Amino acid sequence: MDISLTGVERRFDANDVIVTKTDLGGRLTYANKVFLDISSLTEKQALGAPHNIIRHPKMPAVIFRLLWQTIQKGDEIFAYVLNRATNGDHYWVLAHVTPSFDRSGKVIGYHSNRRVPNRQVIASAIEPLYADLLAIEARAGGRTTGIEAAQARLTDILTDKGTDYERFVFSLQA
Repeated sequence: MDISLTGVERRFDANDVIVTKTDLGGRLTYANKVFLDISSLTEKQALGAPHNIIRHPKMPAVIFRLLWQTIQKGDEIFAYVLNRATNGDHYWVLAHVTPSFDRSGKVIGYHSNRRVPNRQVIASAIEPLYADLLAIEARAGGRTTGIEAAQARLTDILTDKGTDYERFVFSLQA
């Protein structure tokens, strides 16, 4: 889906929670009304579609790699994510993504709750970090090479801070 960006930011109420569920391949199996409204998708358009239907091109791929690596191991992750609606508007979320397990403990899908992020944190820490990572990805000359270069940069930044990505995200909330 080729969507022109509008530069218009959408916001949702602080009491709202965006909820989606996906299968192991990242295809949407559930989407609540808040998700459908902010993304401008109908339920018919959403269900069965890849979750990355809302991926914003200014979102570093390395963050999604980190997210997928974490949840595929059976762990949860918190991450700031920039998404886009079907008309090209964008919206920021603080996502909490967890694996869903069957009764035997096998991962059968993923569940994500997204809340309104701290706008000050987005402007002061996340946007500059993500712009840096995105620029590294773009300069590298290939998708995989770019993600690996951005991951090395992110690892260096977090090592210098003595933390990992999730603890970094939590430290910004304080």
